[in-house]
Amino acid sequence: MFTGIVVAQGVVKKTKAKDGALELEIEAPALARELKKGDSIAVNGVCLTAVASSRRRIVAHAIQETLARSTLGGLERNVAVNLELAARLSDRLGGHLVQGHVDGVARVVRVEDEDGAHRVWLSAGDDILRYLVSKGSVTVDGVSLTVVDVGLTSFQVALIPYTLATTSLGELDTGSLVNIEVDVIAKYVERLTAPHDGRIR
Repeated sequence: MFTGIVVAQGVVKKTKAKDGALELEIEAPALARELKKGDSIAVNGVCLTAVASSRRRIVAHAIQETLARSTLGGLERNVAVNLELAARLSDRLGGHLVQGHVDGVARVVRVEDEDGAHRVWLSAGDDILRYLVSKGSVTVDGVSLTVVDVGLTSFQVALIPYTLATTSLGELDTGSLVNIEVDVIAKYVERLTAPHDGRIR
């Protein structure tokens, strides 16, 4: 479990196919020493398991299901990624409850500068938009954000200067693809209120 508060950026140093998965080697000196084999880490909002770590680098694998639902398959060398360690029970919940289970990908359709902050519009399908509400929460590339507005084919978020400076969201431009995780509570509410015939699916 995560909170969507990115604690560091890492840099992708190597990607290679291995055993039907994608192996990512990420340079992240600020976090690598804290991780041990088997620990969870969120990479651009995707929960992965560290299969190895050193003083400066983390190695994790993304399977085909993960690659199909996220942007990780398109990562290239020297690209910055947002990183978050799993939350401790004693941590402050500064963002919202984030699982690291990406629901899909959205595309940036517009970015406007507002005195150093950014307003960003992202297009997404109904499979994502139906869970979003104005002033609700959404995770974009692992960053917990407040939804400003929701339209028929897109939604809007606002990025403060701190977020732009400390995460990869400052590099977003028209056409950028990002990982989206909706608020898990919305999905549970939908499941519980949906008509059903009593059978478990």
